[in-house]
Amino acid sequence: LVHVMRNICAKVRVDDREKIMNEFKQVHQQTNKEEATAVLHDFYTKWGKVYSHVIISLKDIDPELLVFYNYPKQIRA
Repeated sequence: LVHVMRNICAKVRVDDREKIMNEFKQVHQQTNKEEATAVLHDFYTKWGKVYSHVIISLKDIDPELLVFYNYPKQIRA
């Protein structure tokens, strides 16, 4: 997710970076994959109109984006 966040930062306005990053970090902070998926789709809905190019690129890697939830919480980080 670190590399994904860097890519997002490079593609959004400086004024929006902090808000977007704080919301995207919520994906990683969820307790299970279902909650993370819900947060991620909320993120898509909120920012999709303003940054459609970012959301399209995230949706392209969507299956790989949350694969770390398949592992125990102790080794996710």
